[in-house]
Amino acid sequence: MNNLELGVIGNCTFGGLIDPKGKMVWTCLPRFDGDPIFCSLLNNGRVMPSLVNGERRTEETGFFDITIENFAGSEQRYLHNTAILTTTLYDTGGAAVEIIDFAPRFKHLGRIFRPLQIVRQVRPVTGYPRIRVRLRPAGSYNSERPQWTRGSNHIRYVSPHMTVRCTTDAPVAYIANESPFILEEPFSMLIGVDESLESPIGETSRRFFERTREYWLEWSRYLAIPFEWQEPVIRAAITLKLCAFEESGGIIAAMTTSIPEAANSARNWDYRYCWLRDAYFVVQALNRLGATRTMEDHLRYISNIVASANGGNLQPVYGIGLESRLTESEVPSLAGYRGMGPVRKGNQAFEHVQNDVYGSVILAATQSFFDQRLIRPGDMRLFERLEAMGERCLKLYDQPDAGLWELRTKASVHTYSSVMCWAGVSHLSEIAHQLGVEDRAAYWHDHAEAMRAVILEKAFDETRNTFVSSFGGKELDGSLLLLLELGFVDATDPRFVGTLEAVEKQLRRGKHLFRYATEDDFGVPQTAFNICTFWYIDALAAVGRRDEARELFENMLDSRNHLGLLSEDLDPATGELWGNFPQTYSMVGLINSAMQLSKSWREAF
Repeated sequence: MNNLELGVIGNCTFGGLIDPKGKMVWTCLPRFDGDPIFCSLLNNGRVMPSLVNGERRTEETGFFDITIENFAGSEQRYLHNTAILTTTLYDTGGAAVEIIDFAPRFKHLGRIFRPLQIVRQVRPVTGYPRIRVRLRPAGSYNSERPQWTRGSNHIRYVSPHMTVRCTTDAPVAYIANESPFILEEPFSMLIGVDESLESPIGETSRRFFERTREYWLEWSRYLAIPFEWQEPVIRAAITLKLCAFEESGGIIAAMTTSIPEAANSARNWDYRYCWLRDAYFVVQALNRLGATRTMEDHLRYISNIVASANGGNLQPVYGIGLESRLTESEVPSLAGYRGMGPVRKGNQAFEHVQNDVYGSVILAATQSFFDQRLIRPGDMRLFERLEAMGERCLKLYDQPDAGLWELRTKASVHTYSSVMCWAGVSHLSEIAHQLGVEDRAAYWHDHAEAMRAVILEKAFDETRNTFVSSFGGKELDGSLLLLLELGFVDATDPRFVGTLEAVEKQLRRGKHLFRYATEDDFGVPQTAFNICTFWYIDALAAVGRRDEARELFENMLDSRNHLGLLSEDLDPATGELWGNFPQTYSMVGLINSAMQLSKSWREAF
């Protein structure tokens, strides 16, 4: 049965998911939102008849695995501080085979080399394992089975939309025929776009491995990590980095589409795009670790988005290549995660009005005006672009929208959206002061003060001593805990303490927090929202309840999958992960909470 015990590989162009037995179950090419050549994660074992090289076949497609006869068990781990995944398969006789998977990424000729290629290295560990290689790519979201042709050292899989080549120093006949064979010598497989190699296969594989390993070790080495929980933080940081589309600077919310938020909930969405809100949180978390390059790349993305904004209007989500139309449709050729369809491609949220995005853009860019390490710091040109976003904040902060949670049929003046607009305007004042433009600093400061007064009047329920989700409303949601993080209130403010108490009373389920507990377009939510649990942990720590916060944080670490990764949602009754994977929001929450709760290096010694 499918579950989210999956590993992630990638190189900031595309990504892939691999299960505990080394089966590649999800990989999109030529980029994160492309056609999934491996898609069995969403196929639930469904078989489709197809004509392959003149032969009629009915078999499962969309995966790549290496199986061992008389399978007894497996182990899986990442190589220390890298995005290189190793899987070891054991048979009942004590023989074992190791599979090493990665996407090459390293510095070459003054730039980052990140080809559209997966490398699989296979070697015997003990004994003489008998294995079988099954490489079955799919095309057009599993509606097509590629035709294949073979060469002396490769197999080419051809479909109308893409050609994939597997180059190997293993016997090609074994792979083409899926024949079992005894593994006596190591071999490599390089799978990707249809390009030939310029050096021997084994040499290329070894060189790519060593240089990719060196790259990730060097990248991890310069992270400003906390004293405690270093391994989880480094793994979260690497995962966030893997979700950045370096070509444009966009940052995806997750690598998958249509993993439901709860069983049979139909809350199945495509998250392979760049939400400006989510991207801000990713940039902020990596900045805290000192990994500022992602922010610099994302500023390029933001600049392009703002420059092309129609009338200054921003969408909440864009394609990773700056695409503005993400038309949502259902994919009938995939059965869905555990058969729980529909599978969706595209996301209707691009049509939504979500007013917090203007503040998110400003906040994502703010550090560039203050960080002296940056090669291209923020300047007046960027400030002027951001001022246009500030004017949108002024106009829209008290207007209804779909809100943070993207309600499809309800519109309100959401408190989170209003506070994000306020935060954007407030930050513009600080940026203007930094640039020495005091008249603009005063302009934005005065407007921020006026906005804050309105929000305090409209969004705070004095009777219950709590902020509420929308102006004049009665409902609560997890985003109210971010009023502290955004600087709208401080931890000693009785209004925030009251909000924390109200939120935990209404939304806490065991050791986890729901985003809200009221009925929405699809009913009442059934699972906890992982980032909300981390927001709750941060709020507890801020008000002095650190022991509780640490206990809940440790529980969230235990809630990760076997490789330290998190999805969007979690069933508080069973602990099972649900929702798209790996979820950047969730990994951001882990980093932020660890940074807040960890003992300092001084305290530790």
